[in-house]
Amino acid sequence: MRMSIRMGGLLLALMMSLPALAMSLNEAMSALPAAKAAGQLGEQPNGYLGVVNPGGNAAEIASQINQARRNEYQKLAKENGIQQRDVESMAGKKAIERTASGQYIMLNGVWMKK
Repeated sequence: MRMSIRMGGLLLALMMSLPALAMSLNEAMSALPAAKAAGQLGEQPNGYLGVVNPGGNAAEIASQINQARRNEYQKLAKENGIQQRDVESMAGKKAIERTASGQYIMLNGVWMKK
C-alpha cells in the first residue's frame, strides 16, 4: 500500500513539473534557425511555421513561435482595421520570400525545398 502511495506521489510530482519543462519563446527563437536548417520546420503561406519532419523539439518550437505570431497578427489587424487572415497572408508571403535556399516552404499544400 505504501509503495502505491509513493508511486502516486511521484507521478503527481512529475505531472506537475511538466509545464516547467516547456520551452520558452526565447528558447524557441534560438532553436528555430537550426530546426529550419535541419529540415524539421518550414514556412507556410498562412504566416505560420509548419512541422516538415517531426523530431526533437520541432513541434514545441513551432507552437511557441506560432502563438507569438498569432498574437502579433491580431494586434496588427486591429491597429490597421483589416482582417487577421489578410495579415497572416501578407506575413506568409514575406516569410516564404525570406526563407533561405535549401530550407522548406509550403506551396500548394506541398512541402518543398526552396
